[in-house]
Amino acid sequence: MIFYDYALSANAYKVRLLLGMLTIPHSTHFVELYPGRENLAAWFRNINPLAEVPVLDDDGLRLCESHAILIYLAARYDAQQSWYPTSSAPALGAVSHWLGFADRLGSTAGAARLHDSLFVPTDIEAARAGAHLLLRVLDEHLWFAEQAGRNWLCPAGHPTIADLACFPPIILSEEGGISRQEYPAVRRWCDRVKRLPGFTVMPGVFPGGPTGSKEEVLF
Repeated sequence: MIFYDYALSANAYKVRLLLGMLTIPHSTHFVELYPGRENLAAWFRNINPLAEVPVLDDDGLRLCESHAILIYLAARYDAQQSWYPTSSAPALGAVSHWLGFADRLGSTAGAARLHDSLFVPTDIEAARAGAHLLLRVLDEHLWFAEQAGRNWLCPAGHPTIADLACFPPIILSEEGGISRQEYPAVRRWCDRVKRLPGFTVMPGVFPGGPTGSKEEVLF
């Protein structure tokens, strides 16, 4: 298995998280998007004509979209089928819903981050306003879930790929000028993701403290 990665890519980070949590053996080929623009080279366009990371090549099966890769890895390599719960129609529907929500986060919070850090043109005010709308929706959802004794996006009682899909654009949102200060349930959820076994960091993302730490109590 070969994973084509870029250290600063939020979409690639989603896949790195699941690869680590499932301890899937693989090799990594780093593609420098900025400033080298290696993704535009002919060799990489032969791998992905859209010139985007991440790309996963699993013994000749090639996937180029982060959420498709998450679904594939969870369906094939998670023996418990908990990350992508195909045996439960309600849970599967919820996962699909939040994968779509993650796409919206990418086009708002993610776009703002790319604008501020990699100088990608966008309507920055619209991106930030859209991100705050999504964060308000998410914070309310997570607060009600906590009142029902649930810690994750989906009502499955455990994390799913939906949590991993939404986490990177949220945890990196302040790089796009989007504060999470007003969303305490979102911050608590971010801490829970950081404490999952196999969690890995990336530039701009720090490890979580132990359960019951001062950081968690403050939120």
